[in-house]
Amino acid sequence: MSIDKFDKFNDSRGDLFPLDYNKLNFKPLRMFWTTNVPRNMIRGGHAHYKTQQYLMCLQGVVEVLLDNGKNKEKYIIKSGEGIYVSEMVWDEQKYLTGNEILCVLCSTEYDIEDYITDYDMFKDITKGSI
Repeated sequence: MSIDKFDKFNDSRGDLFPLDYNKLNFKPLRMFWTTNVPRNMIRGGHAHYKTQQYLMCLQGVVEVLLDNGKNKEKYIIKSGEGIYVSEMVWDEQKYLTGNEILCVLCSTEYDIEDYITDYDMFKDITKGSI
């Protein structure tokens, strides 16, 4: 897994960060964003059976934990950076400044049945599948 740094175009009008969807591992069907999350708050804390996600930090600094059931890795994404999250990966985001805006593109429409919110259950499911 690696952090993607977006191209940045800057002029007197400000910064522009493009993202071509054809560079993603999936076709986005849903988008959401988080904001006003208190400093050091952790969000996420789940995995998806089917959904792939792309997390984009639009402002601030976010620590992203990715756990495939065997290995855990932490990444720091800053404004203008993003990271891919595959299906069947437990992920958590820690908002480090309290001023973050995190935008997430998803490969599926919202479906509560796609969520695994119990970490022990996630570990049982991924045991032997990695």
